[in-house]
Amino acid sequence: MAIEIERKFLVIGDAWRAAPAVYFCQGYLNRSKERTVRIRVADEQGFLTIKGASTGASRAEFEYEIPLADAKQLLGLCDGPLIEKYRRKISHEGMLWEVDEFLGENQGLVVAEIELESEAQTFAKPDWVGVEVTADARYYNSNLSVHPFSKW
Repeated sequence: MAIEIERKFLVIGDAWRAAPAVYFCQGYLNRSKERTVRIRVADEQGFLTIKGASTGASRAEFEYEIPLADAKQLLGLCDGPLIEKYRRKISHEGMLWEVDEFLGENQGLVVAEIELESEAQTFAKPDWVGVEVTADARYYNSNLSVHPFSKW
């Protein structure tokens, strides 16, 4: 089984903006506690992702590339508003950080994520990494689609 171990942080400052950005649009076919089923278009690629329930910073994750035309059509079947964001990938001291700058009703929210090999793995934080929000479900993309940041 594929396990994702991910920690999530709020972003501060603007130093992260220098990295190139890719536009993402995603929606959810299922958004339960036990599982989420996501459709994503990133640049000119489509993806289907199934994630299990979170336990700490870990959860099962299965992601598959699908034809772009299928992904665009499946976005129309998603319930709730779509999530739109720009993603930047930034290397820092041997680790890859993904910084998501949200758009639309989530504009103003910027979150950094780092994937780890174990929950105990240590890593250096860039200066632009702020407060950790890994355990705060409000910051899950699946929740942001129905409870947007601008309404908090």
